[in-house]
Amino acid sequence: MKGYFGIGVEGISKAMNVGTLFRTAHAFGASFVFTLRAQYNRHEGSLSDTSDTPRSVPTYHFADLSTFRLPLGCRLVGVEIVEDAIELPSFRHPRQAAYVLGAEREGLSTDVRACCDYVVKIPSRFSVNLGIAGALVMYDRLLTLGRYAPRPVAEGPPTEEVPLPAFGEPIYKRRARIRQKLQSKQ
Repeated sequence: MKGYFGIGVEGISKAMNVGTLFRTAHAFGASFVFTLRAQYNRHEGSLSDTSDTPRSVPTYHFADLSTFRLPLGCRLVGVEIVEDAIELPSFRHPRQAAYVLGAEREGLSTDVRACCDYVVKIPSRFSVNLGIAGALVMYDRLLTLGRYAPRPVAEGPPTEEVPLPAFGEPIYKRRARIRQKLQSKQ
């Protein structure tokens, strides 16, 4: 899968939920995890983060929005139950993305939501646990951006193979060919 993703939380009330989120992010191949405006107790979080994510994945703690930074080209995607949010099954994930989830009770603040390039929601009857919500978003990203065989029409395993990627010639060869064509026309 090309690209990368990170995932984090804004403000938290339960370190165990963040530990679960970070462990799941580690399992799904996150490039980084972060907290924003949060007092994350790593010891409490480690009770559910049995993979000890901070020792394996870059972990950032941002005290406030003014210090919050993402890599160049990275899109911020909020995960929140708000009316104008995009339903997750209809969302095309950016190749370079950071997902941010709000605290269990308050959700994302309005200023963080304003910084988001997109806001998505999980189509459920009511709010789900923070760790579960993050897992659903990461799984959806994996399904839509990963290379898997198409789902069959009937139940059971796939009936088609994973299509092989089609690679063109290297860019430097294409540019050289174009330059030769331009020079021959002169």
